[in-house]
Order: sequence, then C-alpha cells, then structure tokens
Amino acid sequence: MSIAPLAPRLMLALALLGGSAMSHALGLRCGTRVVGDGMLEPQVRNACGAPFWIDSYASLEVLGAGGPVERQREIDWDIWYFNFGSSSLMQRLTFRDGRLQAVEALGYGVNEIGGACPPPLAARGLTTGELVARCGEPAERRRNEGAVVRRVPGIVVADEERREEWLYDDGSALLTRYLITNGRVSAVERLPR
Repeated sequence: MSIAPLAPRLMLALALLGGSAMSHALGLRCGTRVVGDGMLEPQVRNACGAPFWIDSYASLEVLGAGGPVERQREIDWDIWYFNFGSSSLMQRLTFRDGRLQAVEALGYGVNEIGGACPPPLAARGLTTGELVARCGEPAERRRNEGAVVRRVPGIVVADEERREEWLYDDGSALLTRYLITNGRVSAVERLPR
C-alpha cells in the first residue's frame, strides 16, 4: 500500500486537531490586523474596537515567602469579551496588568446582545460574557469575594475566588438566579417573585 494517498488525509487530520492550538498561538484577527500575546489593551482596542463586556479581578503574588525579604505584588486581570455576530465565535481575551495573555474562542455569538437567553439549565458552564451576550446585563448583581492561596517554596500566590449572584427578571412569575464562580455559571435556580 502506498503512503502517498494517506498524506492528504493525515494533513487534514493534523490540521483539524491542531486548529484550536494554532488559532490560540496566532491570536485573533480583527479586520486586517492580528492581535496576540503581549499586546497592550489600547493596541487591542484600536485593532478590534470596544468589547461588549469586561470582567475584572485581582490576585496577589508574594515572592520570597518565608525568607528574609518578602515582596508582594497585586496583579490586575481584565477579561474582554467580543461578539462578532451569530456566524462567528465569541472571543475571550485575558489581560494581565494591561498586557494580552490569552485569546480563547467560545461558542457562537449572537446578532443582538440580550436577545437569545437560553433556558436556565442550558446556561450552566457559560462564561459571564456568554451569559451577558445571550441574556443582557442582570437586573441585580452581588459579589462575594475570597481568596485561594497556593504555596510553593519561596512563592505564595493568592487568587481571588470570585463568587457572584446575578438576578434576571424576565417579567414572568419567576426570577432567575445565576450563581457564578470564577467567571462561569455554576448553578441556576428559579425563584418566586
């Protein structure tokens, strides 16, 4: 059996398997520009426009923990969400202290923000940006923050543990309450008015 006929199939399989990794490594194309790791927030905004939703939080990094000199530094994280319509995937861009760290493709976008709210059970696992894209901004939003501390010799990293409660009122007899943990819907419940 000749190997030549297998080459196109193998190339196709590798392209399909590596497609997400390649798109992550290359960044995000906005019009004629490509944004990628290390770019500053203003550069990304100039290339892609304004995101429809931004989620922000902080973490604390401690270097030299347990040693004679300890250095603490707060790290600011901004998560930008872009919606390019229902025929394109939504994009989540993660910035650390104003520099782009990661680009992640999510599910398909929407034609109108807030115009395609899924049934409560289907919302579990969505990011905050995907929830806002589909259901709009919540009527009420409460945040309860804590921290998760990780220790390795000489370094302590305290990541904010973000727990939120978002309440939506669609005008029906029931309210919808979304519990969000670290930027993703972890539980949904319907409550009487």
